[in-house]
Amino acid sequence: MMRFFVFGFFLLLFVPSPISAGFYSNSSSIPPNATGNVWNSFLNFTGCHTGMKVDGLYKIKQYFQHFGYIPETLPGNFTDDFDDILKNAVEMYQRNFQLNVTGELDELTLIHVVIPRCGVPDVVNGTSTMHGHGRRTYEVSFTGRGPRFHAVRRYSFFPGEPRWPNHRRDLTYAFDPRNALTEEVKNVFSRAFVRWAEVTPLTFTRAESFLTADIRVGFYSGDHGDGEPFDGVMGTLAHAFSPPSGHFHLDGDENWVVSDSGGDGFLSVTAAVDLESVAVHEIGHILGLGHSSVQDSIMYPTITTGRRKVDLTSDDVEGVQYLYGANPNYNGSVSPPPSTQQRDTGDSGDAPCRIDGSRSVLTSLLMSTVGLFLLYLL
Repeated sequence: MMRFFVFGFFLLLFVPSPISAGFYSNSSSIPPNATGNVWNSFLNFTGCHTGMKVDGLYKIKQYFQHFGYIPETLPGNFTDDFDDILKNAVEMYQRNFQLNVTGELDELTLIHVVIPRCGVPDVVNGTSTMHGHGRRTYEVSFTGRGPRFHAVRRYSFFPGEPRWPNHRRDLTYAFDPRNALTEEVKNVFSRAFVRWAEVTPLTFTRAESFLTADIRVGFYSGDHGDGEPFDGVMGTLAHAFSPPSGHFHLDGDENWVVSDSGGDGFLSVTAAVDLESVAVHEIGHILGLGHSSVQDSIMYPTITTGRRKVDLTSDDVEGVQYLYGANPNYNGSVSPPPSTQQRDTGDSGDAPCRIDGSRSVLTSLLMSTVGLFLLYLL
């Protein structure tokens, strides 16, 4: 299902944007009580399988529908029965994330489910975009000797492969002035944009006008007017929409680390996430990339707390250069994927990194019309 998101920007003027986010320069400054995850209760379903009925099981069905594993055509008033609908969703999820395909809510599956993630759906119109159709397979033989092996690339795009048009290669970005972000926080985004500019002919310039910028960044809590409400600490972290929308929203209830240093495991608490890691991922969606099933790639859907993941891999670079070409000054230096991992790409679309839910076309058009009307009045 496509999630091209068009809505009247001026409607946001009527939506409050309080943020209770914590921004921390390093892990030592994070309060020791900053823990929790809105999805941790899913761990209580460990061991559930077909034929069982467990109180609250409908919630995990809603989770899987949220990310495309259960069709949105099905009503959301699910039962607590572990039926074939849930079994099929679990199996597809396990295949997408290279888990043992058991069709059961085993421990490893649920541990993966509760990892904070981007809300872009992994399945669009019943087709997985992480292991979908249209993947390109190619042969590789180093130095021309020895056996050839097949490699599969896994980057993906939104349906229709939307991208910024050729006459818009110098993009501007601005921050919602109601957030009153510090320069330290804004610099995190500047670094994130540079990572994509280094490998493409695109440029990203910070602008002061939020109303006229190509890319508009804001932190919001709960229902913030775009039909994609945030869910509190952990869970979904942010969402962005396919080009040329430019809408980039982050959950204002999260605890964010804004340091420009560190590495895997540099966070010591379970409810804080590296801001730059999430920003680099969401910018990929803004440029037109969907999710990748290469676990070390920037465009992989989930990110664990304690992880700083900001370097583009070859999978990310190949995907964005398919859309825009290469930066003439790019020297080809990227982080390679693991040598033991296959890389696969599909031209099949992923949905926008809405990092959360969906929106009906009718509602989007209505919001767009109201926004234009308000603009006319102004």
